[in-house]
Amino acid sequence: MTYGILPLNAVYELIKREGADRVSDKAARELKFILERNIKDIARISRLIALNAGRKTIMKKDVMLAIKEIGDDKDEL
Repeated sequence: MTYGILPLNAVYELIKREGADRVSDKAARELKFILERNIKDIARISRLIALNAGRKTIMKKDVMLAIKEIGDDKDEL
């Protein structure tokens, strides 16, 4: 089993801050998996955008463009 880097307790806290009284373990783990997958995708695409621009440093504009790119891809599904 592979473990991500996002603490599960942080996921519980995020859900509870949105007003949930209780959170099942399965729900928290599933959200953690989805968040980590999305973060990895955004980071990978951001890196490619920065490299394509001739930079090694990922900037905010790279992240924003990566998020837009992922959003556009999901609209096509």
